[in-house]
Amino acid sequence: MPLLQINNEPVWRQREPARQRLVWLGWFLGVCLFLFCARIVSDNTIWEFMTDAHIQAASLIGRMVPPDWSITASLLLPLWDTVNIATVGTALGVLISFPLAFLAAANTSPHPSLRAFALTVIVSSRSINALIWAILLVTIVGPGLLAGMVAIALRSIGFLGKLLYEAIEEIDTGPVEAIRATGARPMQELAWGVLPQIMPAFAGITVYRWDINIRESTVLGLVGAGGIGLQMNAAINNLAWGQVATVFVLIFATVILSEWVSARIRHAVI
Repeated sequence: MPLLQINNEPVWRQREPARQRLVWLGWFLGVCLFLFCARIVSDNTIWEFMTDAHIQAASLIGRMVPPDWSITASLLLPLWDTVNIATVGTALGVLISFPLAFLAAANTSPHPSLRAFALTVIVSSRSINALIWAILLVTIVGPGLLAGMVAIALRSIGFLGKLLYEAIEEIDTGPVEAIRATGARPMQELAWGVLPQIMPAFAGITVYRWDINIRESTVLGLVGAGGIGLQMNAAINNLAWGQVATVFVLIFATVILSEWVSARIRHAVI
């Protein structure tokens, strides 16, 4: 039953039979799709391995305890590189996504073709995982921090652009119309009518994306894009599980610290 608002009071009304049948058809198709996907997963899973999975997990954890703290000093620079990858990548993503969001928002885009272009870029960025971007960039520019930074930036464009252009479309049009009535030019409308309304959201979105990028940048080293992931990959290849545990602990501590920093910044800005 759809919920309607009449005189600010909620009123339930029975759906029309045709619409109700469409709703049930949608649920039926969704269940069929779920069962179909579950069947594909089941057919491609070797369930015999699941019988002793708990034993293998216990054995692996046993080999990781205690962590090998002797390599901690050698991991600090790669860990700092990981933070730099996330920070610089986020900054590059902000520089590109900020003007892109204004082109994508329906109420600020100067032309439909530009809006279509901006939306295509945003969707394309969000469709590809940062790890895939890193694989492509390592092939193009070679292994190292640059590939990781650009991969994070390309992934961030879609996330930042989408949330920001949605914030632009949801602004209060009253201040913009008042500024326009004074004879202000379009850029003045943006500067004095739009930007003050979206800056708190922009700051929160940017910090939140940086927090996410800290997590994503820790694994880019697995494909040669720099950071602490290189050391983790080397430790796994050498079956040095104590070193792997140390890397995990440092990554966990870094993520916790970034979470605290981002929360403090959001609280200060918003």
